[in-house]
Amino acid sequence: MNVQFKKGILELCVLVLAIHQDRYGYELVSSISEKFEIAEGTIYPLLRRLTKEGYFSTYLVESREGPPRKYYRLTEQGRRYADELVAEWREFAQSVARIIEEGLRGD
Repeated sequence: MNVQFKKGILELCVLVLAIHQDRYGYELVSSISEKFEIAEGTIYPLLRRLTKEGYFSTYLVESREGPPRKYYRLTEQGRRYADELVAEWREFAQSVARIIEEGLRGD
């Protein structure tokens, strides 16, 4: 998949995956990587920025497999932001789909 496509949509994917369940970084990487390939190192700077901007709060949970895991919980502000991005994405995706169809038909 095109790198620019991924960079533009990664923030939305991270926010949406955390709507119903708190997540830790590697879990987000794994979930997203099932759909399209991403580098693990791209998620952590994004999570730090989103936390700094108030969209996530964090807490640590002990892990049997190593050091404690930092979990990310979407704040109310983060939920509103995720809803806005989803609405924008849906409108954008519909517009692009219409353009593709017109182009393929030769309109």
